[in-house]
Amino acid sequence: MTEQKFRHRMETDMRLTEQLKLRFGDIDIIEQPTQDEMLTLWLPLERLKNVLYYLKKEIAQPFILLYDLTAIDERTRKKDRDYPSPYFTLVYHLFSFDRNSFLRIKSALAHDHPVAPSITSFWANANWYEREVYDMFGIEFEGHPHLRRLLMPQSWNGHPLRKEHPARATEMGPFRLYDEKVDFEQSLLQFKPEEWNLQRQSDDSDFMFLNIGPQHPGTHGVLRIVLQLDGEDIVDAIPDIGFHHRGAEKMAERQSWHTYIPYTDRVDYLGGVNNNLAYLLAVEKLAGIQVPERAQVIRVMMCEFFRIASHLVWYGTFAQDVGQLSPVFYMFSDREKIFDIVEAVCGGRMHPNWFRIGGVAQDLPKGWETLVQNFIDYFPKRLREYDALVMKNSLFKARTVGIGIFTLQEAIEWGVTGAGLRACGFDWDFRKKRPYSGYEKFDFEIPTASNGDCYDRALVRVEEMRQSLRIIDQCLKNMPSGPYKSSHPLATPPVKDFTLQDIETLITHFLNVSWGPVIPSGEAMSCIEATKGANSYYAISDGNTSPYRMHIRTPSFAHMQMIPYISKGYTVSDLLSILGAMDYVLADIDR
Repeated sequence: MTEQKFRHRMETDMRLTEQLKLRFGDIDIIEQPTQDEMLTLWLPLERLKNVLYYLKKEIAQPFILLYDLTAIDERTRKKDRDYPSPYFTLVYHLFSFDRNSFLRIKSALAHDHPVAPSITSFWANANWYEREVYDMFGIEFEGHPHLRRLLMPQSWNGHPLRKEHPARATEMGPFRLYDEKVDFEQSLLQFKPEEWNLQRQSDDSDFMFLNIGPQHPGTHGVLRIVLQLDGEDIVDAIPDIGFHHRGAEKMAERQSWHTYIPYTDRVDYLGGVNNNLAYLLAVEKLAGIQVPERAQVIRVMMCEFFRIASHLVWYGTFAQDVGQLSPVFYMFSDREKIFDIVEAVCGGRMHPNWFRIGGVAQDLPKGWETLVQNFIDYFPKRLREYDALVMKNSLFKARTVGIGIFTLQEAIEWGVTGAGLRACGFDWDFRKKRPYSGYEKFDFEIPTASNGDCYDRALVRVEEMRQSLRIIDQCLKNMPSGPYKSSHPLATPPVKDFTLQDIETLITHFLNVSWGPVIPSGEAMSCIEATKGANSYYAISDGNTSPYRMHIRTPSFAHMQMIPYISKGYTVSDLLSILGAMDYVLADIDR
């Protein structure tokens, strides 16, 4: 951050803090310095709801997007004596598009069974976020319309992200599946409309309740959606997620900062190194590591290759969802050409696990330029063919135009990011608006559309592939020389050649590989434009070899919550178009 930008940010932060003090009189606000330089304010719990309402509805240049909501179990954390929260902390990340700025609001919760006010009355997407915090931490939200577990089974004992909850299966007793337990679990899975305030009949007809999934080709994974139907028309929908939940955030607490990198690959498992980048940017902020320019450009190039690969999977399967069989075979073949490049560079394909703290694992191999140039020459023609095959196809248009419409205001209210936001005419892309990893040096456009329907969401993603190709071409032509990883002592691991020159570097290499780096105390959040929208990692360190808390904000989680809202009034077949146009991944939802 330049000195001028830093000074402007500080002045803006001071004005915001003063505004809150003027508006709420004697409110006790504590400002917390953080490594990501995000304005972080502690508010008393009894004033929290009023302040959040003011920040969204009344302040100039409001923070209209509830970007994320999570919690921290503070009870075992090494912290200062004057740290405001000894038990649990609620953390709200708000975003203002007008200010192009994040705001972090914290509030301390007392004792082991905390209660907080719900904000679902003025942020629609707070519903699932509060349910997740209740599920993972046991924090009650007064006023929530339907507070129950979201990711864990209803029969689960305990709250997994509390520190006393076991992190490994070996810390629990042996699993036994008795007949009585089978019957009990099956009974909990039976859908009861009354529990969701759904009627079984109207004045003139009986409603039918239909399970879509949890194993259905149209759900693209283990997802269950219960539909309330009046004939073929959808009256309401209840998504049931969590079947793919693997405790990715809990696993971070028992992995080193370095060994957690492969776990991030498996979140949006189609996004590849994009997951690594979102995580590593947060860690590098915490550690104060400057990534060399060559490493930044290599990262950008590989991220854009994976953006195209992910979009090709979406493109082919979406066409298949609405009745076209051929495109998916052609597009998966082109995806294999990308994986040939990824394999040559990284050694892996879908899950390359190749980015490292401070850079990348190895330098680019000999001949990489030829592989990249061949793809740049090959792919534009294929995209033109796909336009004729899919986008101009009358069947595809009939199934997508005017289906699943939402407005820009609705998109922001529900936390939509990525192509869904841009399909509403809003040219917002974090690579442009809040650039990272050197994206500000690249020339590319932000594709937009205007109708906010399934077809426009497809239109935006198709054009994104062309823009990614532009970025890759610039990486090829302007690849800088220099090191491929930082020489910072916390970069993992130091370059092997240096370990042969002095014993200190050899010791650092040994410790970083065996224990992993000791990241300084603090907290930082990164935010990137991933393949499906805004993705971020909120990393908290208490000065140890593993994270104290790691929270993953994924775009698919926010998008899936919107399904009931945008599917009402459509038919069952339209629902498959809506799901296909969303471009979600179940592991990205469940983590």
